[in-house]
Amino acid sequence: VAGRHEQTGLNGPLIEELAESLEADDDANVARQGEVSSWDTADFVEAVEATGRNTLVIAGAWTSFCVAFPALQATADGYDVVVVMDASGDVSKMASDVAIERMVAEGIVPVITNTFLSEAHRTRNRPDAAEWGVLYGEVSPGFRAVTENF
Repeated sequence: VAGRHEQTGLNGPLIEELAESLEADDDANVARQGEVSSWDTADFVEAVEATGRNTLVIAGAWTSFCVAFPALQATADGYDVVVVMDASGDVSKMASDVAIERMVAEGIVPVITNTFLSEAHRTRNRPDAAEWGVLYGEVSPGFRAVTENF
């Protein structure tokens, strides 16, 4: 589920690559009306609840609020939350570090993309291993370099 800002608002339109990936599933693309935290948007929370899942994976433009606010709120509501740090940004390393410390203190788990992918696919001995390899190559040029050498 993606909570995106209004297209004509302060943040402007959603980046093209993300907009294209969300077009396939309009139910997962929830527009916000200016709320800083996606968790303050009732439609967003309802869409999350409708998935029936208890673990949320969150990334966002600004770690210190786009990520931290909904992560903290969802955790308070009983969800397990994982935040993908290298898929999120912030105004400074200090801002990101402080946000991570705040989230970790509440039980939120910070990871990087490679860690998240490895935990999700669990083994390379699977029928779709080549598809996972392509995904790894897209997010980790070092992984692509290693696999191209074998």
